[in-house]
Amino acid sequence: MFPIRDHNPSEKTPYVTFALIGLNVLVFAWQYGVLTSVTASNQFLIDYAFWPVQFENGAGNLGFFTHMFLHGGFMHLAGNMLFLWIFGDNMEEELGHLPFLGFYILSGFAAAYLQYLPNPSSAIPMVGASGAIAGVMGGYLLLFPKARVDVLLFFIIIVRIIPIPSFIVLGIWMALQVFNGLGSDLQGGGTAYWAHVGGFIAGFVMTIPIWLRRGSTRYWDRTEGHPPHPEATYTRSNIPVIRRNR
Repeated sequence: MFPIRDHNPSEKTPYVTFALIGLNVLVFAWQYGVLTSVTASNQFLIDYAFWPVQFENGAGNLGFFTHMFLHGGFMHLAGNMLFLWIFGDNMEEELGHLPFLGFYILSGFAAAYLQYLPNPSSAIPMVGASGAIAGVMGGYLLLFPKARVDVLLFFIIIVRIIPIPSFIVLGIWMALQVFNGLGSDLQGGGTAYWAHVGGFIAGFVMTIPIWLRRGSTRYWDRTEGHPPHPEATYTRSNIPVIRRNR
């Protein structure tokens, strides 16, 4: 189940979301297009990834910030930027451009810190914008729990695009991060699941004051959990149902 778009169009240009996507793409192009030698690429990670063991020893503070602009491969970048595009424009519209930028960065800090806490002596570097983007998703869940999100559903031999309320999509995503995080504690692994959890919780909590100012549950009553403006409409999916020949 992979989100591809939502039915929640922003009514203002999301300049910060565009800038964040552009910056991530530029850093990726530099890392994999310009730094062609193994030595230079490794040094780039040493300098700008987040290393828990360095942070524990009072170093590596720069990586606490810069890690959220590095990625481990094209699919890592593409997936993160898609999620940022789906959910970021709406949160930027609700928060304002500069407050959204601060919200995004603070979510990234919270993500890195929660990844650091369970294993401060870890020598595995952390890279990726997913922790900061998880914060955006946490805020989105609170403000638009019933906004429809189109997901590409893979079920064995059937492929369809179906709209699902955001609280289901994001709730399942969050539950998977916790489940996989507990598994990674036991088995080890390269995905920073606790960073996703930390960013999501931080984004949700930082959005609570906005939700309260809008009337808390009364805001949900007025909007029924949907966007406070007309939803986007899309043509029916033309992806065929593919079934196995018997």
